[in-house]
Amino acid sequence: MHEELLTIGRFARLCRLSIKQLRHYDETGLLAPVRVDANSGYRYYAPEQARDALTVALLREMDLPLAVIAQALAAEPESRAQILRAERDRLAERISRDQARLEMLERLAEGGLPGYEVTMGSEPERRLAVVRAVCAFEEIGETFGACVGRLLPVLGKEGIAWEPPLWGLYPLDLEERMEIAVGAQTSQGEGTPGLEFQTLPGGPVAETVHIGPYAQLPLAYNALFAAAHERGLRPQAPVREVYLVGPTEAPQEEWTTRLIIPVQESTA
Repeated sequence: MHEELLTIGRFARLCRLSIKQLRHYDETGLLAPVRVDANSGYRYYAPEQARDALTVALLREMDLPLAVIAQALAAEPESRAQILRAERDRLAERISRDQARLEMLERLAEGGLPGYEVTMGSEPERRLAVVRAVCAFEEIGETFGACVGRLLPVLGKEGIAWEPPLWGLYPLDLEERMEIAVGAQTSQGEGTPGLEFQTLPGGPVAETVHIGPYAQLPLAYNALFAAAHERGLRPQAPVREVYLVGPTEAPQEEWTTRLIIPVQESTA
């Protein structure tokens, strides 16, 4: 049997991997040699392990985590396909986020920080029917859509009249996990299953309008928070987004979002 096995050097050349990589895969339990000499510590591999080794190399080239690769190698074909599709979806989401960042950088490179007109005003008290969810920052778009999918059917089914547009409510601090809400302004529906009701107090606010993709909203928030702090004002939660023109009404370069931050005089 010893004659049928390959030394780590020969196996590395066969699989286009380095000896260092093979040792690391062994130490992490990803790809163990079939035999380790007790005296010398030399590792020996079977030729049939080449397929797994080449698969590991391919998946590592795609930046898949070692833990995911190990899970995929150990899985049956159907489960392996599901694991790889999940990684594909995560990669697509990351590419989408990176594309949005590239577009923001290009916009900044071409013209510096966009000139947003920040105005100080006063908002009336508003009563919203809301649905809530907890998500990570990168999941806000998907979670917002799911919330809309919960809110509108209940309003329609119960015949609750509401005043467009839809509102988004967000915390001041973008934490790892945070609660967001989607709301519709209405005076009806108290006690409706599946809905909560939140009254947004009236008072002083700083606001601006963003025209363009939602991925570029951080540019507007930068201007809005900077203006509030320059005026010695303390932002209050929740941050409010009002979707004046959305995806069902116009191409993304025409989406129009009103950003509102309640403010108080700073005590500092």
